[in-house]
Amino acid sequence: MSDNPDEINQRLQRLRAKAEAQLAKVEPEKEPPSALDTDELLRELHVRQIELEMQNEELHRMQVALETSYAHYLELYDFAPVGYLTLTAEGMISEINLTGAKLLGMERKHLINRCFARFIDDQDKDRWHRLFLMMMKDTVGERQCFDLPLKRADGATRHTHFDCLCWAGDNAASQLRIILADITQCRQTEELRIAAIAFETQEAMMVTDASGVILKVNRAFTETTGYTAEEAVGRMPRILKSGCHDADFYAGMWESLQCTGAWTGEIWDRRKNGEIYPNWALINAVKDNDGTVTHYVAAYVDITDQKAATDEIERLAFYDPLTELPNRRLLLDRLQQELVSSERRGLTGALLFIDLDNFKALNDTLGHNKGDLLLRQVARRLVSCVRENDTVARLGGDEFVVLLKNLSMDVGEAAAQAKISGEKIIATLNEAYQLDGHEHSSTPSIGVVLFNNHEHPADELLKRADIALYQAKAAGRNTLRFFDPKMQSAIEARVRLVRDLRRALAEKQFRLYYQKQVNCNGQVIGAEVLIRWQHPERGLVSPLDFIPAAEETALILPIGQWVLETACAQIKQWENHPQAGNLQLAVNVSARQFHQPDFVRLVCNEIEKFAINPSKLKLELTESLVLDNIADTILKMKALREIGVHFSLDDFGTGYSSLSYLTQLPLDQIKIDQSFVHNIGIKPSDAVIVQTIIGMTKNLDIEVISEGVETKGQRDFLELHGCPLYQGWLFGEPVTLEAFEKLLR
Repeated sequence: MSDNPDEINQRLQRLRAKAEAQLAKVEPEKEPPSALDTDELLRELHVRQIELEMQNEELHRMQVALETSYAHYLELYDFAPVGYLTLTAEGMISEINLTGAKLLGMERKHLINRCFARFIDDQDKDRWHRLFLMMMKDTVGERQCFDLPLKRADGATRHTHFDCLCWAGDNAASQLRIILADITQCRQTEELRIAAIAFETQEAMMVTDASGVILKVNRAFTETTGYTAEEAVGRMPRILKSGCHDADFYAGMWESLQCTGAWTGEIWDRRKNGEIYPNWALINAVKDNDGTVTHYVAAYVDITDQKAATDEIERLAFYDPLTELPNRRLLLDRLQQELVSSERRGLTGALLFIDLDNFKALNDTLGHNKGDLLLRQVARRLVSCVRENDTVARLGGDEFVVLLKNLSMDVGEAAAQAKISGEKIIATLNEAYQLDGHEHSSTPSIGVVLFNNHEHPADELLKRADIALYQAKAAGRNTLRFFDPKMQSAIEARVRLVRDLRRALAEKQFRLYYQKQVNCNGQVIGAEVLIRWQHPERGLVSPLDFIPAAEETALILPIGQWVLETACAQIKQWENHPQAGNLQLAVNVSARQFHQPDFVRLVCNEIEKFAINPSKLKLELTESLVLDNIADTILKMKALREIGVHFSLDDFGTGYSSLSYLTQLPLDQIKIDQSFVHNIGIKPSDAVIVQTIIGMTKNLDIEVISEGVETKGQRDFLELHGCPLYQGWLFGEPVTLEAFEKLLR
């Protein structure tokens, strides 16, 4: 008997029709039959009843067969090892079996009329769209097979083989029947096979779990490190740690692994025998479908030979073989870079051309071997005289060059810095040398040239330094000369200035001048103390002429301490003065002075020493000082503010003004810089800046004072816009103590 459901249904229909026809024939007639007819009729009915029962039995058997066949069909369709589904011309799922629904990760009832493309990964959607259009267009009856990953409803990816056939349905609309086969496991097996082959390469490889415990190493790992698989598995990669890298190095490595899933770079490891060697490493994080790291795979290439070869090539190309210092080529390269950098940053650099005096006589008397020994010792001494980022090079023979970087922006100060370095070199090279039992003395001559832009090429700078070197030799050797004669004069003048400053401290040649500060009614409310130098020969010297030199040589520290001490003493003397008893003295503090670790203690000592009211002392700080180390500044200011010392922010607006730090600093006052006040009525933008500063201080509840007020117009403008305090020549120039007290009277 056929198991085809359609044939079974047709046979059942025919049997039902036949049974109904026979039943129709046995309906009773309207007139009662005779006895003979009745017997005949009963016999016929009996026969037909038997036939009907046989037909019903046959019908039952066929119904059972149909249900069995249908169940078998459902089992074959729904639980097939592959997924079956049908797509409409619009790409919607119209039919799907249970296997297909399971593959897509959703219940079948939720898949009907859903767009199939949603289960295609974004990066493959364009490919699927092209394939779908191609199969639905003029390809009825043609099979198309291809592999494509499917993205399940839960986000997991399954590699799938597609077997597609386009056909026309009952309504003549084209549909796409697809057979889906899950080939993920086969794919993974193949990938594992390939990975296993790749794992046993010539590169050392290591696999760890997510916590870093070693799970597997290959043969190359054992050959490179000396650790067998049994010794490595179960331990941490730190068994290879060389100690050559700091914590920041490993922090950067882990940050890269966490952010990008990979890290590559040079790393120094330690073999089992203790030997340290360089590796080029590539580490990858392995993640599951949820993005969670499950393993780390590291590949290492021992680059000892390559690095040694590279280092040797570089050494031969860029370093002097005798002294191992940079040669002329490397010096010119670094000088070129520094020329660009100095122009961009505004800093000054210097070239020191050094030649050993009478070196030829040493070679002629003791031989070239002793000369080579001297050159190597000179090289070591030169390196010890400069900073780490400076360059010491040997041009050849007994000629050396020192490149000093990042000197002061001020050319005069940069020249002084270069001179200090040159004198240190001269003193160091003047010390006796031991040349294989022979004590030898040698002196250098040094030519110096400064640069702070890209105006002259590197070769020209070397030529100028060489010219200065000959000037040094002409001056008697064992000395230093600058290329620019004017610069040489400036250096000598600066040396004299520093010498005189030291004498001024010892002989108490400094004086304090006082310039009054007044309110809008003209009442004196305080004064700023300003230092002057009463030079025995040059007369009164402005601070602009000597403060920079004092800052550079650290003489500003004792000078600043003298100013603070003198101001505190004056506050004490005025304690009972009828006009000066309530005045506040403002003292300027330099950056170098303020950033002393014990600055707070030094101020407190002076206050306690003279037993003064701390609120009578006001310290003026510049914006650049405040911003140099904002955290340290706030700590010191708060400590002094707690005992009553007041603070004023001097030259406000000329530096890197920032509202953010103004809200953090315990300021009592802001002083508008005189450059803005001077331009009131001349430069509208400066007048706007002044108004802005005044308004800002009001909002911040900080007192404001204007310095450099010289005209009544400036004063009226300031008062009109709400500035209540003034300082300037309109009210009085800086004067001596005696003159100031006379003004008060």
